[in-house]
Amino acid sequence: MSLTPGTRLGPYEIVSLIGKGGMGEVYKANDPRLDRTVAIKVLLEHLAASPERRQRFEREAKAISQLNHPHVCTLYDIGQHEGIDFLVMEYIEGETLADRLKRGALPLDKALEYGIQIVDGLDSAHRAGIVHRDLKPGNAMLTKSGINFSTSV
Repeated sequence: MSLTPGTRLGPYEIVSLIGKGGMGEVYKANDPRLDRTVAIKVLLEHLAASPERRQRFEREAKAISQLNHPHVCTLYDIGQHEGIDFLVMEYIEGETLADRLKRGALPLDKALEYGIQIVDGLDSAHRAGIVHRDLKPGNAMLTKSGINFSTSV
């Protein structure tokens, strides 16, 4: 179900594919209304076809939208367009932890710093009743201000 650059999901315009996972595909997109870049996670078709999965998707999106944490990606919007269910999230510039680890082990101080930030973000999510479901180095972005990850529904 890959979307091509220029495809519109409601007001959002797809720019490029960022990655694929067990729940869906993530795209870099533009939000012309607010003149900002966003990340859009599109729920896989077979998951969207299940009423139970869609209800869980919507329920968890509502919970995620209440999170406000420096190491958790912010959820801006949820939508459906022409049968495609999607989440609109903060776009994070950086390098994945997985890509960084391909160049070798992290220095101990950085490994501890990132580990503490991940645990702090997960603690915030767990206190809100959210289980990440797909925590891995490929879902953690290294930025100038530390580490940031998206919550997976």
